[in-house]
Amino acid sequence: MEGTYYKEWSPVLGREMEFKVYGHSGVPVLALPARGGRFYDWENSGTVDAAASLLNSGKMQLFCADSIDAESLLAGNASPRRKAELQEKYFNYLTVELAARIRELNAPSVPEDEASAKKDEASAKKTEPVRLWCAGIDTGAYQAVNCRLRRPEVFAGAIGLSGIYDVSRFFGPADGDDLILRNSPLAALHTDGLLDNSLLAKADENSLFLCVGQGGYEDEALADTKALSSALEEQGLPAHIEIWGGDVSHDWYWWNKQFGMFAQRLFD
Repeated sequence: MEGTYYKEWSPVLGREMEFKVYGHSGVPVLALPARGGRFYDWENSGTVDAAASLLNSGKMQLFCADSIDAESLLAGNASPRRKAELQEKYFNYLTVELAARIRELNAPSVPEDEASAKKDEASAKKTEPVRLWCAGIDTGAYQAVNCRLRRPEVFAGAIGLSGIYDVSRFFGPADGDDLILRNSPLAALHTDGLLDNSLLAKADENSLFLCVGQGGYEDEALADTKALSSALEEQGLPAHIEIWGGDVSHDWYWWNKQFGMFAQRLFD
């Protein structure tokens, strides 16, 4: 499926970041790649095509972001604090810079005089900004869930497929480090005051979709999805959890099926 390519400067990261947009209108969904992946992986692996009917009909618009995993989560020689600093910058890029850009690109284009009238009307009504969804695979699922839990006023919901949520694998234990703690969903859920639990608790279970298989190479994701599900339940936070069968492996074939099904369920 054809998309529109962007390469734009990120002040918070101090570099140009690439992303690609599919669809022309509808619910804006920020899509995050798997471990060490790139913005084009969703297209090249067939995930964009899995949601083609929603994209073509204007019910959903997909914004595929790039990652900086090689310098943050996967930077083997970096200190845990350095990894966390870069992860926090990436989080701010997603939730502040790119989220604002997504709203701009998602807004319908109208004639200047009509746009001015709509702006005046919106100002009078003090309308809330459009809230995004986010979706991710593997460590991209972690990023999506991190965005939803920490910025529920920006992200209406998240879809996490085969998520790796225990980021002590990358950072090590938090040990009082505030940035590691803030970027560790399992730890943050058990720490008072880090998340807006009152706002998160008001959502229905469809605001957080977590799915994982029980087949090949899903062991870590299965353990982490169960752990995140338990942590959410302990805090009284709603989520929809699906654990698929023993034939469902850690693979794009299944992620395409899952994303296509959940997007249809949520946005059609």
